[in-house]
Amino acid sequence: MADPAELTVEATPARGRLADWASAATWSRVGLPAVIVAMILVFSFLNPNFYSATNLRNVARQTAILGITACGQTMVILSGGFDLSVGMVIGLISVAGSLAMIQLGLWPGMLAGVLMGVAVGALNGFMVARAGLPPFIATLAMFSAARGLALILSGGLPITDLPPDYRWLGAGHVLTLPLPAVIAAVAFLGCHLLMKKTRFGRYVYAIGGNEEAAVYSGVPVARYKVSVWALHGLLVGAAAVILTSRAVSGHATLGEGAELESIAATVIGGTALGRGRGSIFNTLLGVVAMGILTNGLNLINVSTYYQMVAMGVIIAGAVYVDQWRHRQR
Repeated sequence: MADPAELTVEATPARGRLADWASAATWSRVGLPAVIVAMILVFSFLNPNFYSATNLRNVARQTAILGITACGQTMVILSGGFDLSVGMVIGLISVAGSLAMIQLGLWPGMLAGVLMGVAVGALNGFMVARAGLPPFIATLAMFSAARGLALILSGGLPITDLPPDYRWLGAGHVLTLPLPAVIAAVAFLGCHLLMKKTRFGRYVYAIGGNEEAAVYSGVPVARYKVSVWALHGLLVGAAAVILTSRAVSGHATLGEGAELESIAATVIGGTALGRGRGSIFNTLLGVVAMGILTNGLNLINVSTYYQMVAMGVIIAGAVYVDQWRHRQR
């Protein structure tokens, strides 16, 4: 029996595929890399310290958490959803994982944090795929619940006295590379291969492109959607454990804003909201662009408030470009 996803791909007219490629070439393959190169040249001219090895390692370390969460967010968006609860779930895992670490030890505490991410992600997926809640409502409810639980568990105070060895996860190195950046690179490579080389990835694209057609093609849509959300939760859990290590304590607000940053990196990378188009590699470019922009603006002493304005303009511009490309078809 033929693969349902392959049937969907075969049904796509050659002309449409050519248009898809040409459209992608204008931004993800040419436009965004050109913007990244331009930012590197401008910031290097304004501050020579920008291209120093120390600063580049800092950029890699600072963008690692964003990279890990953006991987999961991209897969969820490719399946037709999005997750607004990432930041508060990171805070909940930071607090709960820290408490577990104090009671059970380093490795059980870290494992508990990651597994909590999987459970929360699967619950989000269940609400979306089985209960039929829109992703906006389901993840907004999770946002509120996770924030409340984190504050209840922590009493609004940081969780300290974590094992000293834990700091190595967030501050350690592999050769000369920051360990969080190495973990993020492994996450990107694994997710890229999963989405491009496996049936799982083809089904996710098929569901995001046309969920009704995927159902009629025999794809077990609900099961795959829950799996995508659970995998996303795994990555959020890993990001929370690493971020807590960097902070050397558990905080209820540790991941504040992570949901918007991960969606922004995905959209800037060219992944379309609700259309099953995009890729993990493009998200990597979006993460790099955001990391360079933030670091460069910091080096030339631009206020955080102006940085937020700049990021908002870039996100709006990226979405406009995506909408414009869609209207041209």
